[in-house]
Amino acid sequence: MTDLISLLQQYPALFTGAVLLLSLVVGSFLNVVIYRLPKMMENEWQQEYQAYFTPDTAAAAPATPARFNLAVPRSACPCCNAPIQARDNIPLLSWLLLKGKCRQCAAPISARYPLVELLTGLLSATVAWQLGFGAAAAVVIVTTWLLIALSFIDIDKMLLPDQLTLPLLWLALLFSLSDSAMVNPAEAIIGAAAGYLSLWSVYWLFKLLTGKEGMGYGDFKLLAVFGALLGWQQLPLIILLSSCVGAVVGIVLLTVQGKDKATPIPFGPYIAAAGWIALLWGEQLTTAYLRYLGL
Repeated sequence: MTDLISLLQQYPALFTGAVLLLSLVVGSFLNVVIYRLPKMMENEWQQEYQAYFTPDTAAAAPATPARFNLAVPRSACPCCNAPIQARDNIPLLSWLLLKGKCRQCAAPISARYPLVELLTGLLSATVAWQLGFGAAAAVVIVTTWLLIALSFIDIDKMLLPDQLTLPLLWLALLFSLSDSAMVNPAEAIIGAAAGYLSLWSVYWLFKLLTGKEGMGYGDFKLLAVFGALLGWQQLPLIILLSSCVGAVVGIVLLTVQGKDKATPIPFGPYIAAAGWIALLWGEQLTTAYLRYLGL
């Protein structure tokens, strides 16, 4: 094990390649998380609702409902329900060999599955190459994995689950105790509070002025994560980047899809993208911007 660690430290290309391969496998699992976690939450909400508001119905329901979690039941084709074999579950390669179709019924398999795997691999490899072997790279890689899951869940369901945001926040705060952390514990706590309260204040101001909810509480928690990792100083950059990109992309999507301007747009993916960029190049971007302003 010591020899392996030494190799990964001495050869950045080897470390990057190892992270790429591992992250492709993780990307395959993230597809499961993206699909199943919202359904698991919906099932839990329905059970709680029935138990509280319709106790008679809940009592008549089966005592042991079918298990549905991240491990059970086994992944299957949504069209023919044929179980997906191990040979058909190799990241990227299986989808290409199957030409994007189910082996049993030839139903098309969404290209998003290999795209999530590829995105997970490439972004994680970028982190590994940029930060090198160490605790900082490990934390940012895990953060990258969770950001990808959160982004796609938000795109699908307009939801940033606490099951992902809160563990990520605790990871960021605990990481501040490490010598490899980007900020000290005091800066991490202040950054987390500043990240949460900044969007929380915007939320309530918008609601008081318009009577509508402009964003969800998951967005507050996600920005708090980056505040804990980077400190409050990087929050303006993240907010600026996410707002600009979100506005441009949102306008384009609404125009192309012909939807009303009041159509809600998930903001989580833009916070995630801006925060991820800030994790790797935040200081360089801030310095370049201040230099541009002549400061």
